[in-house]
Amino acid sequence: MLTWLFVLIIVIAAIAYVFRCFTRIRNMPEGTDDMKEMAAIIRSGASEFLKTEFRSIVIVCIILALVFSLFVEKTAGITFLIGAAMSSCVCILGMRSATYANVRAANKARTSLNIGETVKVALTGGSISGLSVQALGLLGLGLIMIIFSGVSHDSVGSGFIGNMECNASIMRVSTYSLGCSLVAMFNRVAGGNYTKAADISSDILAKLRHDLPEDDSRVPNVIADFIGDNVNDIAGNCSDLLESFVATMASAIMISVTIYETAVHSNQTQITDATFRATTTFPVVFAAVGLIGCLIGLGYADRKKMSDNPSRELNLAEWISAGVTLVLGLAVSFIILGHGIPLYDSFKLGWISPWICSVLGIISGIAIGSITEYYTSTDFKPTQTLAMMAAEGDAFVITKGDAIGSRSCLWPILIISISLIISGNVCGTYGIAIAALGMLSFVGTTVSIDAFGPIADNAGGLAESCHLDPEVRVITDKLDAVGNTTAAIGKGFAIGSAAFATVSLIVAYIGNYSEVGVEPVLNFASFMVVAGGLLGGALVEYFSALLTDNTIDSAKLMADEGDKLLSIPGVLEGTVKPDYNKMIRMAAREAIRKMLLPSVLAICIPIIGGLLFGVQFVGGLLVGATIVAVPRAMFMGNSGGAFDNGKKYIEEGRLEGYGKGSDAHKAAVVGDTVGDTRKDVVGVALDIFIKTMSTVANTLASVFVTIHLF
Repeated sequence: MLTWLFVLIIVIAAIAYVFRCFTRIRNMPEGTDDMKEMAAIIRSGASEFLKTEFRSIVIVCIILALVFSLFVEKTAGITFLIGAAMSSCVCILGMRSATYANVRAANKARTSLNIGETVKVALTGGSISGLSVQALGLLGLGLIMIIFSGVSHDSVGSGFIGNMECNASIMRVSTYSLGCSLVAMFNRVAGGNYTKAADISSDILAKLRHDLPEDDSRVPNVIADFIGDNVNDIAGNCSDLLESFVATMASAIMISVTIYETAVHSNQTQITDATFRATTTFPVVFAAVGLIGCLIGLGYADRKKMSDNPSRELNLAEWISAGVTLVLGLAVSFIILGHGIPLYDSFKLGWISPWICSVLGIISGIAIGSITEYYTSTDFKPTQTLAMMAAEGDAFVITKGDAIGSRSCLWPILIISISLIISGNVCGTYGIAIAALGMLSFVGTTVSIDAFGPIADNAGGLAESCHLDPEVRVITDKLDAVGNTTAAIGKGFAIGSAAFATVSLIVAYIGNYSEVGVEPVLNFASFMVVAGGLLGGALVEYFSALLTDNTIDSAKLMADEGDKLLSIPGVLEGTVKPDYNKMIRMAAREAIRKMLLPSVLAICIPIIGGLLFGVQFVGGLLVGATIVAVPRAMFMGNSGGAFDNGKKYIEEGRLEGYGKGSDAHKAAVVGDTVGDTRKDVVGVALDIFIKTMSTVANTLASVFVTIHLF
């Protein structure tokens, strides 16, 4: 119990820091009257979207909570709702802080004309989102552990009506993770549709149909685009990475239960309850000291005077967070697993084995971020070459972008594979879960830097739409370019962490349905597993097509409606303001309407598959979906990031002989439009798709063992 109190103290310190940052942001001036008006519209539209979305989410959550408590385990409905509540709180807090920070960052650029000071404002706003993810994820799990007296390997539970017995502790952890996952799925799908439908329709109207500047306030879709940046890249990303963070802790705990039961069944008499307590406690405490690392890294960036090189400052914060996490993690490993506690045979290097796995995860996360930066940043050859190809026309842009996206998949997946192999050899299946947790152990800093992107993007848009001095736009454009790169890195990190998290969840799933004492195995020689794998891969493609169609359909509707509003006398002349609220309502309506089918698919597919064909089929389904989804998501994210920054490269005047309005720029805009759906809709939703299916499978593994037709 003292361990959980220690975790809660760290969480409370992080929450206090979050509210300190929030207060600082709120107390900063917003700027001119135009800036205040625009900011108020963005804030109101973002809040309205969340209210509308959560009306649907609440209904679904209540129904599922009742089902879990009635038929699976009595307390599972409560823990499911706690997970949904934590994920929802992160969304609301992140969205609120971003919509306050965007205008204040623009105003700081206006009043100081200093890049460093503007970066600090945007990063302070991003820190609220990032630290909330890690703090609230730990808070929910800590509360569950305290309320229900930790994790037990022999706790038996069942529903109020159903008679199927299950491990109550495992079910609480699993349903907590599922609650986080469900909200993340809704946010990613709805947020992606909202932001990209608004963005694409805005680009079509401004750049292709009416030859207007980007973010011109005369285009009614522009404000919906500003809101969309927060809806997807803040709310969606926060709930996505919260779910990954919680899922890795949950999978480590579930695997701990499995290996302990196996050890006891095989009469490994040296293994005691102390071993079990240590292995179930370690992941949560490691995550807590990772939060300390985030506080130190972000606190250092906040206190020091920032230079005019935003990328260097942001990277420094991440490196400090990772370094502190490594050092404290080593101490935690020794304190919890050392001191003569008997360990499993799979811990090849003794108490230090889990720490080595966590180091592999941390290195993998940083390496994947660096590779993503190389393939998407304007500072490196791939994106520069893509911009040069724009001079040859649309087809060259698309083809080159596809090649960049495909080429960028190999190294990240190779890194993930090597880390998984080494982790498994050093510390068994437990090591795989800890490697995943290591990658996410400083997720607070990662999300903070990622959230910097949409805040900077909004700041630039406000500078343009409110007609601030060109010097201000130069500063916000530089921040926007850096923000595009940090957002691309964040997407790469989210996909990489999803791969780690999903593998650990699959390992936990196989252990959950395997008989005690029998080695957990998924038999790929079985036709049932192969059939599930093929279907899982095909479902990823279907899911991708569904999201793309939904976004493009919404974008066309919004572009046509925007054209009608632009035809109103006085709008194009700038003497009459368009009806922004009409476009905001339209974007929200389309996003909410089209989020249900993809989200329900992710939940229902493993349930239907398990009830029809059993646990092995679902195992194949999860593996097939993961194998197809991970490279697909990386391709989508990195090609989309390269398209976006290739356009920025030309807009900055860095391609000699070409600039805004040139044929090369128009070709790059086409590429950016294609990339928008890839990186901000499909790529980011695929990772949560495979995690949600894996979490549902873990939750219902015991049901699939008992009930299946074939």
